[in-house]
Amino acid sequence: MSVEQYFAVGLAIAIVGGWLFDWLMHTVAIIYGIRRLHRQLPTPSPEDLPGVSIIKPLVGVDPHLYANLESFFKLQYPNFEILFCVQEESDPAIMIVQKLMELYPKVDAKLFIGIKYICPNGKINNMIKAYEAAKNENLLISDSCIKMNENTLMEMVCCLKPDVGMVVQMPFFENRPKLGFASVYEKVYFATFNARSTLGGFATGINACTGMSCLFRREPVDKAGGLAPLGQYLSEDYILNHTITQAGYKSVLCTSTAQQNSGCSSVSSFHKRIIRWSQLRIALLPHLIILEPLSECMLMGACASWAIEYLFGISSMGVFLMHILLWFLLDYTLLRIVENGPLPFSKFEFVVAWLMRETLALFLTLQSHRNTIVKWRHKQYKLNWGGKIEEV
Repeated sequence: MSVEQYFAVGLAIAIVGGWLFDWLMHTVAIIYGIRRLHRQLPTPSPEDLPGVSIIKPLVGVDPHLYANLESFFKLQYPNFEILFCVQEESDPAIMIVQKLMELYPKVDAKLFIGIKYICPNGKINNMIKAYEAAKNENLLISDSCIKMNENTLMEMVCCLKPDVGMVVQMPFFENRPKLGFASVYEKVYFATFNARSTLGGFATGINACTGMSCLFRREPVDKAGGLAPLGQYLSEDYILNHTITQAGYKSVLCTSTAQQNSGCSSVSSFHKRIIRWSQLRIALLPHLIILEPLSECMLMGACASWAIEYLFGISSMGVFLMHILLWFLLDYTLLRIVENGPLPFSKFEFVVAWLMRETLALFLTLQSHRNTIVKWRHKQYKLNWGGKIEEV
């Protein structure tokens, strides 16, 4: 064979190997999801339950903010405090917090107004006063869009075994039928691509942390310098997880999902979030420039179809269609596992949302390569290799 033929054979074998690895990770995610999610764990006796300080950074309001924040006041847990953080005195979120504090006077809640600048990351600057004032060893950082069930905090604490330093809730979405197709699209994304990455990561020991809702021990973070070192990154959740595991603790996935419940949603705004997340991942872990697109259904299907036809003479079109069908069925299975009940939308809506996500995945990834500027809230940051940021 010529050099070109050797190269083509080697490339085809590598692609088939990557294709088989994708199927393996898909299968691992499904099995781990079945074994881990929505399980009832033994509840410790009340005297064994540790105190938890809940830090809620807030910026502005949306139509569901009141309901989201109120869900924390209704938590069924014997020992917790809620620490609300607002950057500016003019923020309308202050009125909502104050109203809830008056409505639930028995709940230990405090409001911190104004930032303390310690790093480029605005979220860390917003939280630092609450972090320093927290009276408990165990901290829960929860985004403003998260809505809790009454037993969620108990479920997270039940996962916090002596050798565990961090409990992460996999992000998902509340049912929001009034928001139309955008809410379906978001649910499909978080129950397929995101769930596959998160479940597969935790099953194999890969750092797949997302910081929307995570409970962690304060001790290893303080020993590593507190929140300031995390604030050099926008992916502070990833660095937080890394810090805790480097201290010898495990990071585990909670049995319940983090229910996002934002009151405003559109396909275009969600695409901007996807692009921003992709920018952060690529800057922090540059090898994902190649690996992440090859974990997507359409691109990997096209590459594998060529490779299998080249190596074995099997019709590439037949392989591609089989690939799409099987990937679709596995994603639908994963969605049902994460949802843990009847779907809040029709199968037709799922098909449309799934096809839209898969066909646009490569385009959105390419969009994330256009520049290194990330917009988050009201600020802009320049991303450097390794994930560190500079304010623009």
